[in-house]
Amino acid sequence: MPTGKVRFYDEDKGFGFLSSDEGDDVFVPRSALPAGTTTLQRGTRVEFDIVAGKRGDQALHVRLLEPAPSVSRGMTLRDRKPAEEMVVVVEDLITLLDQASTGLRRGHYPQHGGAIAKALRGVADQFEAGK
Repeated sequence: MPTGKVRFYDEDKGFGFLSSDEGDDVFVPRSALPAGTTTLQRGTRVEFDIVAGKRGDQALHVRLLEPAPSVSRGMTLRDRKPAEEMVVVVEDLITLLDQASTGLRRGHYPQHGGAIAKALRGVADQFEAGK
């Protein structure tokens, strides 16, 4: 099974490209992502099946081998937002999560799940800074 790294992925457009370890570019559609995954971060190591498409090789059944390089690894205490600013961010995030839970109770996933996930990662990076 071929392996490689995510070259780029556009969550809004629902596709991207992988760079295989052999040096080939492979198209990756949203449908090839692992269940529960909405995006791929640049540099993430992946394993995938390949099928010949109309415009070239296309990835199927992408599996994450290792997480993408974390933004928080390079973040220091100096990079942290002041606590007063984080209060507003956390309160807005709580509101988003509350709206998402209401939708889930009604049997619907949130339309902006990717944005919620990015917000959660951003807050986590701020909390982990300097550790």
